[in-house]
Amino acid sequence: MSNIAPNKKNVLVIENVSKVVTSPEGPLTILSNINFIVTQGESVAIVGASGAGKSTLLGLMAGLDIASSGHIFLNDQDLTEMDEDQRAEVRAKNVGFVFQSFHLIPSLNALENVMLPLELNNKKSAKRHAQNILNQLGLKARVQHYPHQLSGGEKQRVAIARAFAAEPTILFADEPTGNLDTRTGENIMNTMFELNRNKQTTLILVTHDAKLASKCNREIVLDAGSLIKDSNT
Repeated sequence: MSNIAPNKKNVLVIENVSKVVTSPEGPLTILSNINFIVTQGESVAIVGASGAGKSTLLGLMAGLDIASSGHIFLNDQDLTEMDEDQRAEVRAKNVGFVFQSFHLIPSLNALENVMLPLELNNKKSAKRHAQNILNQLGLKARVQHYPHQLSGGEKQRVAIARAFAAEPTILFADEPTGNLDTRTGENIMNTMFELNRNKQTTLILVTHDAKLASKCNREIVLDAGSLIKDSNT
């Protein structure tokens, strides 16, 4: 059960969302009639077997793709009624991402990677802010290092620092520990949950890891594109 207070703001509202794509065999339903609400500060695990539709759902919720039908409201803004430029603007203001493959820019050092989204959002004191969050994540000695000079765990911490630096309303993490050993992965997730609690940033996590999912406030289980369980209900 969720331990989030009932008066928390709705950050994400998914209403009757389906995703259908064309294939040589005809229409293929990836997601079918998905409904749930996520409130401020929740940590939510999206789980299910490969092919269940987890990453597709994450892409829709983040405005990276458009649903075939239904509505997705992010901070009361209907992503399904927006064009790509409008969705990109909403993402820049509200959304952070952490991926399995880090997605750091090779030509930028750790500090510059974290500064980039801050500068794109015209945030004042971007360098100081980026330095502070890297320090908090134990990377003070690595700020001038480039991605190829960092371990997998360090790269993921830089990615987390970049995601949280812009103080997003919601953070989407897609298998964020998939390329890490067990101990490093646990440390990374402890860091993410700590930031989730301290900053009240909503965390939505796609994972195959049942142990990791159990640490979230709530689990949403997908099977063949349908929502078959929501531990909040």
